[in-house]
Amino acid sequence: MAEKPQPVKVLYCAVCGLPAEYCEFGPNFEKCKPWISQNARDLYPDLFKDAAGKDVDNLSDQLQSTSVSSDAAPPKPKEENVKRLPGGKIKKKEKLEVVIEKTTRNKRKCITSVKGLDLFGVKLNEAAKKIGKKFASGASVVKGPTEKEQIDVQGDISYDIVEFITETFPEVVSPIQSLSF
Repeated sequence: MAEKPQPVKVLYCAVCGLPAEYCEFGPNFEKCKPWISQNARDLYPDLFKDAAGKDVDNLSDQLQSTSVSSDAAPPKPKEENVKRLPGGKIKKKEKLEVVIEKTTRNKRKCITSVKGLDLFGVKLNEAAKKIGKKFASGASVVKGPTEKEQIDVQGDISYDIVEFITETFPEVVSPIQSLSF
């Protein structure tokens, strides 16, 4: 008779509860690393080796035995022009670019969205009116999903609108990024 298959023994992580070989795909792999280094080191051999292939623990032991003189001044961190908001959030600078997106609805109808014209000082109401007249379609200023205003134009004019924007609005000097969905 054939032998009975033996059940597979799975080692579960004590931190995240996933099998140890799936910890890297879990929500908090950084918290799992100390547990993995003690219990399942063979599953992640590259994690505990440096670029030269030496074991990281041996390097840390060597570094602890050496000392550094306090004569040298510590390096100064780079000062960045980052604006901090209340609560510690960092305000990022907006990229100066015009984004053109084409979205479809009801399988045949298209809407072309133009985002970022306001960053160049273009008045969106006037731009929507000019675009609507040029392409003989409806164009309106709406709030997008990121709460910023954009121009929505009925129809697929994503190829023609790039040339129109660069000719009509000379203050737009940044490259235009086209996205199609």
